[in-house]
Amino acid sequence: MPPTDSMFLLAESREHPMHVGGLQLFSPPPDAGPEFVRDMLDAFTAHETSPLFRQRPAEPVASRGSTWWKVDPTLDLDYHVRHSAVPHPGRIRELLQLTSRWHGALLDRHRPLWEAHVVEGLADGRIAVYTKIHHSMLDGVSGLRLMQRSLSPDPDARDCVPPWAIRSRDAGRGPSRGIDPIGLLRAGAGAVSEIAGLLPASLRIAGQIIRDGDVTLPIAPKTMLNGSVGGARRFAAQSWEIERIQQVAKSSATTLNDVVLAMVSGALRTYLLEQHALPDEPMTAMVPVSLALRAGSAADAEPGNATGAIVVNLATDHEHGATRLEEIAYSSRQAKKIMGDLTPTQILAFSALQVLPLALTPAPGFVRYTRPPFNVIISNVPGPTEQLYFNGARLDGMYPASIVLDGQALNITLTSRDRHLDFGLVGCRKSVPHLQRLLTHLESSLAELEESWG
Repeated sequence: MPPTDSMFLLAESREHPMHVGGLQLFSPPPDAGPEFVRDMLDAFTAHETSPLFRQRPAEPVASRGSTWWKVDPTLDLDYHVRHSAVPHPGRIRELLQLTSRWHGALLDRHRPLWEAHVVEGLADGRIAVYTKIHHSMLDGVSGLRLMQRSLSPDPDARDCVPPWAIRSRDAGRGPSRGIDPIGLLRAGAGAVSEIAGLLPASLRIAGQIIRDGDVTLPIAPKTMLNGSVGGARRFAAQSWEIERIQQVAKSSATTLNDVVLAMVSGALRTYLLEQHALPDEPMTAMVPVSLALRAGSAADAEPGNATGAIVVNLATDHEHGATRLEEIAYSSRQAKKIMGDLTPTQILAFSALQVLPLALTPAPGFVRYTRPPFNVIISNVPGPTEQLYFNGARLDGMYPASIVLDGQALNITLTSRDRHLDFGLVGCRKSVPHLQRLLTHLESSLAELEESWG
């Protein structure tokens, strides 16, 4: 097991589950009968399991057992694939309560580190599937892509197989080129070949900061979202039409990501005002971004994107949404401008330095006595651009569920899906009370932006 993978096992505790997950919603096909859920369960367990999903820590109760994998010869799919039902009245609220409970529970290290829950009983007749997998096996972005490959754009296709039955040489092993924020620290640690080039680059960046004086630095005001976390989780999810967000972006001459950040900014401002906990200083967000690769390093031989992390001013000290959006767009442009002269590997290493404080949070007193580098992590993961199906069942929602850490009690991850953006919010149950209210505030924040830029 690579050291960068084993660190997620070594760092895990009851208060710090280190798995990522996702909640998918499916509408059964028009001709589905009463046995459709049972047929889906049969499809989930009828295929040979990928080697990736058969491995577990070699010695689950020993720390040295977290340094290599062992293939489980007696994989019990009935344990890993579970059949559940939401209680009456079968609303999305009850589904999210179940998901919150599952996402806060540790995976059993004596077995391969993943679970899938097929859920029926929703009042609208839809079926939910919640999956989780340990970060030592797969990062969230790779997991999302693996799940997409298990679906089909053809509503008549009946040969779809679950993600754990897919064999692919790039099914998540090795460095991800996605935008998983925690993966930045892992990948950045391995970017040693060009780190020496960061010194002159850092001097240029420092000169620009001194000259311009308006670059958001990785130091933020302390809020209720930036303390120690417990082991219980809350999960909330909702979808928004991409067209609404794109229209605001077009009218305001900003980007879709800027508008998403403005939505979150307005929601956090309202939420913290309700809690009498809004700081006087503007809050900031760590935002993984995808930057175009350039020639110049061996890593550039592969097509794709380089991953960087920027810190963006959320302008929560401003009352009006239009002003917040302008400040956010400007802060984002300035942050990306800083990276303009760096190679992709230097971008990766510099980004890892910005999130380095996350690795120091286990140190006693670090979270309590230091200011956070940023207040919240907001990730936008590109998803499918067309409608997808699983053996005729239409995908209606795809909500990521990520990790929260000491000092970062709230994580907001969203992914695009056909004509929608699906938001998944994960928070520490102790530190972020009434997390679901953020969904209402996100809608109110978008509506305010639409009114300003309509």
